[in-house]
Amino acid sequence: MKSVKIFLLALLTLLTAQVAQAQTASKAKSQAAGTEQVQLKTSAVCDMCKTRLEKAMAYEKGVQAAVLDVPTQVLTVTYRPEKTTPEALRTAVQKTGYDADAQPADERAYNKLPDCCKKTNAVHTKEGSR
Repeated sequence: MKSVKIFLLALLTLLTAQVAQAQTASKAKSQAAGTEQVQLKTSAVCDMCKTRLEKAMAYEKGVQAAVLDVPTQVLTVTYRPEKTTPEALRTAVQKTGYDADAQPADERAYNKLPDCCKKTNAVHTKEGSR
């Protein structure tokens, strides 16, 4: 009976060590992958723009998160550098119809935007900011 207890205790210890090692290995792997952030100045001005840009970024390979701060027009994208680059993310913003940093929006995509999201809207002009 005593040898059965010792055997079960040894087995339990072995299993606990296996599980602990597996959890440590997966944490190390996720930290090694890592993510980076890039901030892009956009021409987005409203909540519709926010929704459109964040949704478009969600479909980009390697993007973990995208958040647009509407008042500052800054899109913060968290991404995996082994999957995408800041240049590719800028291009994705342009193809959604918005300026990305100093690069202008794709004309065809821009023309498909609702009028409230276009640069000709009063929000973008000096008259709209008074």
